[in-house]
This record gives sequence, C-alpha cells and structure tokens, in this order.
Amino acid sequence: MKIIILGAGQVGGTLAEHLASEANDITVVDTDADRLRDLGDRLDIRTVQGRASFPTVLRQAGADDADMLVAVTNSDEVNMVACQVAYTLFRTPTKIARVREAAYLTRSGLFDNEAIPVDVLISPEQVVTNYIKRLIEYPGALQVIDFSEGKAQLVAVRAYYGGPLVGQQLRQLREHMPNVDTRVAAIFRRNRAIMPQGDTIIEADDEVFFIAAKAHIRAVMSEMRRMEDSYKKVVIAGGGHIGERLAEAIESRYQVKIIEMSPARCRYLSETLDSTIVLQGSASDRDLLVEENISDADLFLALTNDDEANIMSSLLAKRLGARKVMTLINNPAYVDLVQGGEIDIAISPQLATIGTLLAHVRRGDIESVHSLRRGAAEAIEAVAHGDAKSSKVVGRAIEDISLPPGTTIGAIIRNDEVLIAHDDTVIESGDHVILFLVDKKYIRDAERLFQVGLSFF
Repeated sequence: MKIIILGAGQVGGTLAEHLASEANDITVVDTDADRLRDLGDRLDIRTVQGRASFPTVLRQAGADDADMLVAVTNSDEVNMVACQVAYTLFRTPTKIARVREAAYLTRSGLFDNEAIPVDVLISPEQVVTNYIKRLIEYPGALQVIDFSEGKAQLVAVRAYYGGPLVGQQLRQLREHMPNVDTRVAAIFRRNRAIMPQGDTIIEADDEVFFIAAKAHIRAVMSEMRRMEDSYKKVVIAGGGHIGERLAEAIESRYQVKIIEMSPARCRYLSETLDSTIVLQGSASDRDLLVEENISDADLFLALTNDDEANIMSSLLAKRLGARKVMTLINNPAYVDLVQGGEIDIAISPQLATIGTLLAHVRRGDIESVHSLRRGAAEAIEAVAHGDAKSSKVVGRAIEDISLPPGTTIGAIIRNDEVLIAHDDTVIESGDHVILFLVDKKYIRDAERLFQVGLSFF
C-alpha cells in the first residue's frame, strides 16, 4: 500500500515505524529537515521536506497514485487543507486527519466530501481520555481495551502473591469460576511472551492478558490479584485538553481536583467544569500538594505536555502518599524506564492513538487494532466474511485454522453475544474475531486469514 504521512512528530514517526516494517511504500512529509533525516536513517522510507498542504509538495510525495494520506501535523488547519487538496487534485481514496480542537469536532456535516473531505477523523486527546477512563474504572489493571463497543474487554494485570490462581495451572481458572467464561490470551514473564496452555502455571509478577465479556472482568481480575478498592479522590496535574476532558468525563463519579499553572486556563476550567475543584499552581510544588492532602488521594494523574514535569510531579506525589500514580509520557524511550517503580502506569499517547490509524491500513476487514505492552504485541478485531469455500476461517473450528506462530484467538463476538474461543468453536460469517499476536512479524499472515477469496464474489 502506498501511504503518505504528513508530519514527522511523535505520532507520524511511530506510525511510519509500524508501517515501514510491514512492507508498505511510505513517504513522510515535514518542514523539519533534522526530523526527516533521523527517520530516513532509521527506516526504509522516502522523505520530502516542505509544507504538507502545498499541492507541489504533495505531488512530489507521490499523491498522484497514493492509496492513503495520513495528516498528523501539529496544525489542525494544515491537516484539513491537505485532505482537501488530496481530494480535489489527486482523488486520494482514503484521507485520515488528526484534529484536536473540539470547536471543529462538534460541528456535524463539516467533514464530508461536500465540505472538508476527511474519511477518518482522529482526536488523540479523546482517544487518550477514553484510555485513562477505562484504567480508572478497573483499579489494578495495567491496560484495558474495548472490543465491539465494549461488549468484550481485554485486560492486562500483574499477578500478585496471594492471588487465588498464582502458583496454579490455568485450567483451574474454570474450576474457580464455573459460571464465568474467560481466556488468557498471553502471559509475559520477565518481558518474554509465553503462549498459555492448560498446564501453564501463573507465577507472581507475570503480566497476564485475559479476555472476557465486560460483566465478568472484575471476577477474573480477583483471581489474579487482591482486588483494590475503587478510586474516590482523583488529582489531575495539567488542565490542558486531556486534563479537561478527563475531569469532565469522571467528575460526576469521583472527587476531582485539577492543578494548572496558567491563571487564564484556571478561570476557563472553573467556568466550564461542574464539580471539579481547580487549583492554580505547580504540581511539583511540595507545599501545595501537602496543603491539598495529596496523601489522601487515591489516584494522581500527571497529564501536562512536559514529560520531565510529569515524571517529577508523579514521583513527588507518590513519595507524599498518593495511592496510585499514572503519568503521561510522550517520549517512548522513557516509558519502559519509569513504569512499574514509583510510577504505577506510564501512558504513551502515540501508542494509544496508533491503533486507530492502523485499523484503516490493515488488509481484510479490520475493525480495530490495539498496541499492547508499548508496541511489543498487538490485539486485532477482525470481521469474518464469506463462506467455507472463499474464506480461510468461516465454517471452520478454531483448532482447524492455521494460525501464524504466536497468534491466539481469544474471543468471538456474534451479534450481542461474547463467545470465549475454545478449540471446537466454529466461526461464522459476520463474527468479530479477537486475535492476539505476540510476534508482530506475523501480522500480515493473520490479516490474510480474513481476506475473502475471489470465488465469494
């Protein structure tokens, strides 16, 4: 697939990295020559320096015969104009744009071919807000992912000493919970993936990924670890787009405080939010945190745009007694360094966003793609089409499907029903199939399973 990526920032660079490794023809456009040089040295891609919305620059990047344009520059306006130019002059089939400003997103009818021709809109702030909101709903989870509008969820937890299943074989999960159907999709032990079998023994500190219907998630979590009390008091450092959206989403269920440096932004937040308490000051100010009883906080969230400020305020909050700390970190190199110590969960916005983009690039009918363990593994929701003659999966039991190495089918969503995958489960046309891949080099093979043969047509 020939793809043009506009913007060589964190999201554009991460996307180029993912797609270049999957045998796509990638061109990245940016005004920053240093960024382009860095990407060009590391990846097998073309780079073009120039303004992303200029017709001459897009033509130079190969827009004449591109399959897809992904506009992820830092400017909403440049992204929108680039999509307009790509549609009007080059008739680019698929146009994806990152649009951050809520003022654009709330206008219905703005993004269609008669107005601004954007096929897929991505709002990173909203994606990250939803991601954090799910983590807040399940204290103790490292990652929570929705499939098929939340009917099924994939949850990562760290198995703790004292958990009922720790030290026991996986097959005993069914004995412990005879009325709950779940499947362990993968286990990571000391950063190495283990494909779970019935006789696999869960050890303390294992990172366990399991899938179940949403209603059963808490019951399964309690088998892996001691259940934590729900959060009540939440402190958010940073009143930017993500901080504001998160406070708005959770303030009716939790006691929320926002700490924000800008007096003007504080005034805006206090007028916009209903019950959230807005404090003006620095989240790294020890006296302010002590004064606001940070030791009583169940959760401290550092959500500013500054990685270093987020890390330092999180470490301080934890040292002063905050029960749990989550930190937004833009630099992927920092994520593995800080997670799991004083900082409980490090959130990478570009990895949260990248799945939304990848879902539209994959071959076959791919509903959603989610990056797991900071990009080490991937979960895919694919839709099965065709019949037993034209499809490699429809009409076949899971045990008869030739899955690529390191790939498991975790669940099937059929209409409104969540079916946990077993060897004798037969896939039907229209099923949403949840796949888990611990080795990303087999992504193409997994996708090919869901491509319909010509005989179907």
